[in-house]
Amino acid sequence: MATNSNREDDGTKLGENRPIQESPKEPDDDEKIFILPVGKEINVAVSSRALFELEEENDVYERKGRKEYIDLQISREDQPLKPGAAFPFIKEGPRVCEREVERDPHEKEIFSITLMSHNSGQVCIRLQNSIEHHGLNITGLALTSGANIVPYLKPYEINLFLTSFEEEVAEALKEGFAAAVMSLQPMNSPSETQLRIAFDLDVVLFADENKEDDEYAQQDASLNESPLKKFAEAIGRMQKKLITVEPCPIRTYIISSRSAKIGRRAQITLRNWGLEIDESHFKEGLPTDKLLKIINPHIYFNNKDADVESARAKGTPTGYVKGGEHSHDEKKKEDVKKDLFKSKEPL
Repeated sequence: MATNSNREDDGTKLGENRPIQESPKEPDDDEKIFILPVGKEINVAVSSRALFELEEENDVYERKGRKEYIDLQISREDQPLKPGAAFPFIKEGPRVCEREVERDPHEKEIFSITLMSHNSGQVCIRLQNSIEHHGLNITGLALTSGANIVPYLKPYEINLFLTSFEEEVAEALKEGFAAAVMSLQPMNSPSETQLRIAFDLDVVLFADENKEDDEYAQQDASLNESPLKKFAEAIGRMQKKLITVEPCPIRTYIISSRSAKIGRRAQITLRNWGLEIDESHFKEGLPTDKLLKIINPHIYFNNKDADVESARAKGTPTGYVKGGEHSHDEKKKEDVKKDLFKSKEPL
């Protein structure tokens, strides 16, 4: 069983107060909204620990220090790293480009991946060798040697950031970027012919302040948006470009623990946004396990601690959208958070 050391790329503990580059001044609301460049519908940034399994290497960093860590990485440059939690999504995402390029040769970058890591350039060779070994289509690379990655998201025009560092996810969400925490876990083998993306509702697609109280009285009113809305819209635009391809190489899902009472309002909101979701499931508190087994998504976005832990234990690559469930007391939140990063036996 793999050991998860709760460490980011440079060996720092998740949540630890390590020195990072000071974040830029919080932008005005209209500065947070940016338009994706033509021909680049989805730009994903992924950290090296979200993409690859680096637990042994980080353990060396923790016990022996930076020099031993770098020496180990250099000595293993010809040994490809094993896949991490974000691997299925990062591998399958760019494949949807292939069908779109067949339809329109001018559309060559509708799904772009940038590896953004706290590692230094001395580890670059092993990372690139691993990327080539697994046949990943990663076109961008940013190595910050421990500096905060979030300030670089806007210059790289990123609209989804996947990392194992919770503090940077929280900061990215605050700045208006879609972001999620990925953790080492057992993984199923999703479809290799269709990219499947599943969303929870609250915090993930809709803002945290939305409540189910008095939903009938507000059933025709749109729900407020969350930062992941921009990413979901980009997925929707890509689906429309692929409308003539059968079956569509992208399929989207809503999986909500809320009741059907919220369903009408959610669908009205999605219609107002011009966003079409292929499947919607409002299961009113029923377990998610069986649904996820059928859907078998490449990535599942959720903010609820128990749901995230359960999905990961069952092998579903899960992005933890940190910031939900404010009803937890702080100690309980910290205890559950620690549990999220314990490795699980495959079930």
